[in-house]
Amino acid sequence: MSLSSRRMVVGISGASGAVYGIRLLEALRKVDVETHLVITRSGKRTIFHETNLKIEDVRTLADAYYPSEDIGAAISSGSFRTMGMVVAPCSIRSLSEIAYGNTTSLLTRACDVALKERRKVVLMLRETPLRLTHLKAMQAAAEDGALIMPPVPAFYTRPESLEDIIDHTVGRVLDYFDIETDLVRRWGED
Repeated sequence: MSLSSRRMVVGISGASGAVYGIRLLEALRKVDVETHLVITRSGKRTIFHETNLKIEDVRTLADAYYPSEDIGAAISSGSFRTMGMVVAPCSIRSLSEIAYGNTTSLLTRACDVALKERRKVVLMLRETPLRLTHLKAMQAAAEDGALIMPPVPAFYTRPESLEDIIDHTVGRVLDYFDIETDLVRRWGED
């Protein structure tokens, strides 16, 4: 496999659900995918409020970490080859910046780069209810090639814990990149 086929950018924005990005990093480490992490300032605050982890704990889950203000980082260039990017969770602000190309941070710039290079991009949008402007931004991002994938639980798996729900959703995200894990209970399979 080429280097770019085993390298992924992970962004954690300020929306609720930082555990999705954290679990994604853990899962990618187990399947030997090189990860490049960027966390927005709001994402750091969400990690603080929603988990018992320090930012340094999350940073060490990735192979490389870039400050959100570092617009000159490797992941801001199309010549830095990756298999794509996942923003987990994705705030409406980040979605809007990505959808309309108005990037103000490394997270949204890296996503913009992935889209312009026609790489796979998953935006785990965490917002409800949605107003028309949100839906229009989702449509614009989808038309540009992003997969909009809100972390909606699958109850047919009969989850017994919050971790089961998170794992299934993260596993489904990784399915999109053809990365096999043991996180998904598949419909119709034992």
